[in-house]
Amino acid sequence: MLDFITSFLSTPAFIIGLIALVGLIALRKSASAVVKGTLKTVLGFMILQAGAGIIVASLLVFSTMFQDAFGLNGVVAEDNAIAAAVQTVLGFETSLILVFGFLINVLLARVTPLKYIFLTGHMMFSMAATIAITLDQMGVSGWLAIGIGSVIQGLASVVFPALAQPFVRKVTGNDNVALGFYGSSLIWLSGWIGGKLGNIPGGRARVQRPLKTTEDIQISEKWDFLKEMSVLMSLVMVIVFAVTAAFTSPSVLAEVSGGKPVAIMVLTQALTFVVGILILLQGVRMFLGELVPAFKGFSEKIVPGAKPALDIPVFYSFAPNATTIGFLMALIGGTLATVVSGFLSVVVLPSVIGLFFMGAAAGVFGNAYGGRRGAIIAGFLLGFLFQFIVALAYPLIGLGDYGIVGLWFASPDAILVVALMRAVGLLFGV
Repeated sequence: MLDFITSFLSTPAFIIGLIALVGLIALRKSASAVVKGTLKTVLGFMILQAGAGIIVASLLVFSTMFQDAFGLNGVVAEDNAIAAAVQTVLGFETSLILVFGFLINVLLARVTPLKYIFLTGHMMFSMAATIAITLDQMGVSGWLAIGIGSVIQGLASVVFPALAQPFVRKVTGNDNVALGFYGSSLIWLSGWIGGKLGNIPGGRARVQRPLKTTEDIQISEKWDFLKEMSVLMSLVMVIVFAVTAAFTSPSVLAEVSGGKPVAIMVLTQALTFVVGILILLQGVRMFLGELVPAFKGFSEKIVPGAKPALDIPVFYSFAPNATTIGFLMALIGGTLATVVSGFLSVVVLPSVIGLFFMGAAAGVFGNAYGGRRGAIIAGFLLGFLFQFIVALAYPLIGLGDYGIVGLWFASPDAILVVALMRAVGLLFGV
């Protein structure tokens, strides 16, 4: 039973489907409407996940090429692989922290002003594992670790969305959803700073001109095809893959291309990345169209006034062009941070997956606050700070005890939680 509950809570599509089901029933919808709304919510989220999976697969190929092309060796920031690797040692603690942490999240949303239900399953799982690892390294284990960890997880589930909500409202123009992603603090901070810098009048201008957003870029008629987000992103990604491939060794190119001509591999992987983006955006539209009305019933009847805290791709559709700009600038910023981290305790390699998902979001948030310049600055700033933070925080936790080499934690909010736990531990001599 515990395995079933843990697996259920680790599957975000089922959690969100359950929320939709309860909400629709609370709204006293017909049986037909309940079935349709629940299934469309689950299917929409699974479409989103399928798109994300395609993106990740393409980025893994790009990451392999990038590391070889520029001769970089070090650690890669990747939470999920770490969480999975420690389950043979800390699976009991991780599972119960996940389950009880979610229940505490619902309780806090019910009795406090922090009305957020964290629904991003893989983030819940990775945070639970991160907390379990940190407590284990502090000498805290068993039920004590579960109790402390569950409280920390429950608090994190409402505090981080609450901190991000003013910035989410700026992006979405409403208060219907929240950000359920443990990189939220760095995303909104980068977006806000990008907005501040992007809003600075240029040249001798004494007054601030209206913002030019990434979504209304003016292009002449002969370049009209570039107005289509999918076309523009396709061209950009083909260039990015092609330049990287030009510096990649023949042996690695042969490995990632699977015997196909390199040019075909470059085209296929670049366009596959874009396909993943398009699928992801379609899934977002589908499940949000069903979830938001259904969640209204959940919030009114069970947790009055609650908002669903959802995964980061939900926000890409508010500025699709900014997602491309944010990712590219984050990649540049992350590469610079890799160079700088060489002077610290560890070299942090560009984590392309993290740079995409958070950098794209930073572009969207920066665009909302500072237009095109805001998106550019926010993406670059996030990429640099994301990897620089990992390099600074690396000494806090040693993963060698679990046989984990070449990986470290990636989620900025989780790293902040680790740092706070370590600080409290030092205060009490733990």
